[in-house]
Amino acid sequence: MPHEILRAIDLVKIYDGRRVLDGLSLTASPGERIGLVGENGAGKSTLLRLLAGVEEPDGGTLERPVDSGFLAQELPYSPATTLQEAIDDALALTLQLSAELSRTSAELAAKPDDPVVLARYGDLLSRAEAAGLWDAESRAEKVLDRLGLSGIARTTSLQAISGGQRSRLALAVLLIRQPRALLLDEPTNHLDDAATVFVEEHLRTLPGTVVLASHDRAFLDAVCTTVIDLDPSRGGVTRYGGSYSHYLSEKQKERVRWEQQYAAEQAELHDLEHSVTVTAREVSHGRPMRDNNKLGYDRLGGRVEKQVSRRVRNAQRRRDELERDQVAAPSQLLTFRASLTSATVIEEPALTATDIVVPRRLTIESLEITSSERLLVTGPNGAGKSTLLSVLAGTLHPTSGSVEVADGVTRKMLLQDVSFARAQRSASSVYREHAGDDVPSLMELGLLSETQARSPVAHLSVGQRRRLALAILLASPPDVLLLDEPSNHLSLRLVEELEDAFDAAPGALIVATHDRWLRKRWDGREVRLLNGAAKEFVPLSA
Repeated sequence: MPHEILRAIDLVKIYDGRRVLDGLSLTASPGERIGLVGENGAGKSTLLRLLAGVEEPDGGTLERPVDSGFLAQELPYSPATTLQEAIDDALALTLQLSAELSRTSAELAAKPDDPVVLARYGDLLSRAEAAGLWDAESRAEKVLDRLGLSGIARTTSLQAISGGQRSRLALAVLLIRQPRALLLDEPTNHLDDAATVFVEEHLRTLPGTVVLASHDRAFLDAVCTTVIDLDPSRGGVTRYGGSYSHYLSEKQKERVRWEQQYAAEQAELHDLEHSVTVTAREVSHGRPMRDNNKLGYDRLGGRVEKQVSRRVRNAQRRRDELERDQVAAPSQLLTFRASLTSATVIEEPALTATDIVVPRRLTIESLEITSSERLLVTGPNGAGKSTLLSVLAGTLHPTSGSVEVADGVTRKMLLQDVSFARAQRSASSVYREHAGDDVPSLMELGLLSETQARSPVAHLSVGQRRRLALAILLASPPDVLLLDEPSNHLSLRLVEELEDAFDAAPGALIVATHDRWLRKRWDGREVRLLNGAAKEFVPLSA
């Protein structure tokens, strides 16, 4: 029987002298679905690449099922590959297994008492059942349909479809193939609600192992049976059995217990130090000798000295033990402290969009944004959400129509994908170049640590580069802030902090997102787009 366990032991991975992973161990069994969480740069994507064999560790050992699949950012096919060829490749192992099962079945019919053939047939039958051999073709059709790819002609080449369609095809290929170990990095990117729910349901039925990293909190909550936190806190990686919601609850309790234990130990250390240097050396706490008791005082002197010595030794021993075994000080979390918008409030609308047309992408008759607006833009892939935000931000000019901006109103937009020229420069210098010198530091904003700020931009993770882009926008907060998929690539904790900051922002916020967790908590208007047209303007609670 092929090896079924996915196991990493003492993994080490070093990039440019920095240990991204240091002695990490992980075991995942068939049927287990593990979600990886942690701050940007904690090593989630790195761990997935190592588990998949895309990269080699600098230390430690790895075991994985022979049939493992990794969701890469780019499909492993040439641009000229057709959709049908990609599907055929996804089904190749299943077809190979079917042919091998047929041959062994014929051999078993000829040698029904051969124990070797019988064992091989049993093994192949188990593998066929695990791979879903008998419904592979129907599974392929269902996956393509539910991921919004069934309308694409099978003869279409990959270079002729959009980036989002290629990403969905990469996921479809893996779901059709159904490997024994499935390794997914941000699988819900480019998926709408219906497709995301389908993937959740599909993953829950797989007999193999799933390990994934995702910014989608609702997805993690629906899929995961285990959450592994990669942030080093009290000794490194921590494993939590249960859903993402359970992880959040346990993580908060653990932090409280850690802080309480640290405070109690520090207080005890302070008392012990005082005891060693002062209290334990006192005789009856400094009571003076009576004039008529000098003889008795001298007679008891030796006993008192022994008592003092014993108390000092006991206090010293306890102090030394506690200093050796005390818990580390609770890590100082990078906490978001920036203002999202300025405090400018005006009577007239901040933005007024009228008769907007971007051919084949967007049609908006009228949309007003107040200076304190909370506007959520939703809709399926290709509905025009990013286009609407770009038009409102002034970075995309419509073919017809206009966006009127009130006097003095400033606009800034966080894009889904960010890039920086001269990426060998440090994050801090790039930030200063774009934001100026008289601005808060990256550390003051709570978006990058001092070490990350000194690092070249090229060495930052995708999420850390997006943090840098956000810092540049918020160094001088705009009156209108537009966020395109703000939860993409950002750590889950930072997204929670951003959402908390929405309530405190005095200016206008316009957010386009698929994030169901964020949408559930939204307090404001919602614009739903379909095929570029606004179908409804309703309060989200309606």
